[in-house]
Amino acid sequence: MTLIYKILARSEWDAAEAAGAFTGSAVDLADGFIHFSAADQAQATAAKWFVGQSDLLLLGVEAESLGDALRWEESRDGALFPHLYRPLLPSEVLSRMAVELDGQGVPQLGSLPA
Repeated sequence: MTLIYKILARSEWDAAEAAGAFTGSAVDLADGFIHFSAADQAQATAAKWFVGQSDLLLLGVEAESLGDALRWEESRDGALFPHLYRPLLPSEVLSRMAVELDGQGVPQLGSLPA
């Protein structure tokens, strides 16, 4: 089992749970897929895109459960990142964790299982 991670605002996830599916954050909608990160990529993603944003969640999802709609594609620094080409269902989320910011406003994810 390979875990992948999505960082998003708690309000976005609350709306997705109410609607029954997460169709994406603004950047996901603009790019045409939902951005995820592997365990070893998530902290860098948090530091690059989410500095100073409070009330964030980190969702953990089993990559294999997403089937062919999940593609590992080249992105930042040539690394392969998981991209989901369909909505994410709340039932597919294995874990949900509140994200704390450090003194500089950088989200701190801790050690994540891969």
